[in-house]
Amino acid sequence: MKLYDAPIAPNPRRVRWLMAEKGITDIEVVPVSIPDGEHKQPSYLAKAGLPNLPMLEMDDGTTVTESIAICRYLESRYPEPNLFGRMPEEVAVIEMWTRRAEMLVATPFMLGVRLSHPGFAALETPAPEVAEWNQQGAMRALKVLDRRLGESEWLAADRLTIADIVAFIGIDFARIVRLKPPEDLVNLGRWLTAMRERPAAKA
Repeated sequence: MKLYDAPIAPNPRRVRWLMAEKGITDIEVVPVSIPDGEHKQPSYLAKAGLPNLPMLEMDDGTTVTESIAICRYLESRYPEPNLFGRMPEEVAVIEMWTRRAEMLVATPFMLGVRLSHPGFAALETPAPEVAEWNQQGAMRALKVLDRRLGESEWLAADRLTIADIVAFIGIDFARIVRLKPPEDLVNLGRWLTAMRERPAAKA
């Protein structure tokens, strides 16, 4: 299998993090340059269908984009450590928190960066007002995570799951525009430290 990867982008980092947690080393990582537009070239689009990264190309030629879809597939192929849930109840709770992490925190922060940072201006038309609106919404949503992390060491289970990966990478990406969670969110701060200390954080 091959993973088409862009080191600067947060969504590919989700897959790299999952691979690191699971110790997956038998997938070839193929770098794709977003600044050079390699994800928009006909050869890439012929496989991916859209200029999206990451993309997983399976041994039979099947290709999948969308980071969570790729992570789910890898979970089925490499089931341990479990990151998506075992029992139906746990699967549902992890899915709930993954969706919350993505919709309330990760996506708004990613849009806030892409639409405001000058380094992305060549790729996407800046929209400062839209960026600010998304950034403010994501910062407010951090309180939701903080409350949850006051009840549980991790977001969705008694261990790290895909929900933690999605939330952390979204928050970490916001550092590009110097956005940091408020220091009074102490539960969130404890969790962020724990995430940064994991070996997979370097993925």
